Amino acid sequence: MILNFHLAINCSCRVDQHLKSTVEKTIGISKKAYYRVHTAHAQRTTMMKFSATKKILGVGIIAAVCICLSSTRPSSALISPRHVTTKIFRARRRQFHFHPPSMINNRPFRTSGIGNSLPFPVRVTIMGGGNFGLALASVLGRKGVPTTLLVRSADVASQLNTSHRHPRYMSDIDLPQSVVATSDPASALSDATYVVHAVPVQFSRDFLANVRDHLPPNAPVVSASKGIETSSLGFMKDILEECLGTDRSYAFLSGPSFAREICEGVATAVVIASDDTELAEDLADLMSSDTFRAFTSKDVVGIEVGGAVKNVIALAAGMCEGLGLGTNAMSGLVTRGCGEMRRLGIALGARPSTIAGLSGVGDTFGTCFGPLSRNRSFGYRLGKGESVDDILSSMTEVAEGVDTSKALVKFITEKTRGYRLDLKYPIIFGVANILEGNLTPREGLEGLMNMPLRNESYQ
Repeated sequence: MILNFHLAINCSCRVDQHLKSTVEKTIGISKKAYYRVHTAHAQRTTMMKFSATKKILGVGIIAAVCICLSSTRPSSALISPRHVTTKIFRARRRQFHFHPPSMINNRPFRTSGIGNSLPFPVRVTIMGGGNFGLALASVLGRKGVPTTLLVRSADVASQLNTSHRHPRYMSDIDLPQSVVATSDPASALSDATYVVHAVPVQFSRDFLANVRDHLPPNAPVVSASKGIETSSLGFMKDILEECLGTDRSYAFLSGPSFAREICEGVATAVVIASDDTELAEDLADLMSSDTFRAFTSKDVVGIEVGGAVKNVIALAAGMCEGLGLGTNAMSGLVTRGCGEMRRLGIALGARPSTIAGLSGVGDTFGTCFGPLSRNRSFGYRLGKGESVDDILSSMTEVAEGVDTSKALVKFITEKTRGYRLDLKYPIIFGVANILEGNLTPREGLEGLMNMPLRNESYQ
């Protein structure tokens, strides 16, 4: 074959020389026209060689796939042709553990309804039985993915397995039959392909410390938590890497996604960011359906900044509504808040397009204007005159923006450079001062309206 290849090259060179001589002597065209003819001839020759190479590579790939299938999969497994040359190699690269049907607690291996029929058995464990954990369980369960909810209480797990409803959160929502619950980390995590972390940020470090020994060594972790830890001023990526190490892949899910609407099957769009592009694509394939759309991104910083700051802006928007200030004030406040989000994101290395996307402006709109927003409701009650302590004592769910606002002020002060940072981030600093009791909501608004006049896009 090598000899024939060299002969083909020599013949091609001779043909080129003959072509040049013929064109110059008999046709008499200019050198510029000759080069056009010669280029077209070279392109045709290259395309012929490329076509032959594609055929050889095609045979090699088919042979390699056959070897992989014969050595790693039972003969009865159903493989989607579209994913033969991608999903199998991704699965082998990440060293996913194959579990025969007999090893999956008597659950059959399902290939129908899971994205495009992933060629390996997928089991997902969701850590956290709150609203969003239930919502993601519904997304996966509706597609037939075996999903386990890891909850704190054995009684809650028993009720979930019996009635398929949570006794406290969205108790009128029925979970799919493929979703089971347990309070035992070893049982929930031992054979998980993917692990979803849906525990509030401020409780994540202690929770991860308790379950870390049960996590499979190669299972990627998907974080659905948003905010900044008050003690370390770290985002979720920092917390996950400190608690679980840097040897596994991580992804981060964000976007305008109220849990109840997801459970009810209302159309929802989110974004999944990861340094591992293939992981983000696999997760998007796994979760996406006719009513739940997952896009992908590599901008983890932008995703996390948007998810944290939008809750603080929602507190301010709720206060604005509680004070009865109208649509003009609300629109201006939210827009200026998005400007602070963008300013902070760029300072930390995020892409402006990410801040302008689903996880930034999109999630901010949903949280600020949506009636299901906990942070907006918290701010609304503050604007009506209630105290922070009274609101906190009456809430059954966490309003992440309360702790995040204080952590953001410390983070901006310690991690970013600049003079008069309170002028660059007046809404973030103002919300923190109100929550700490230094200002009332109306005084905070007056402070915003009396700031120095300047260019709108002041940096």
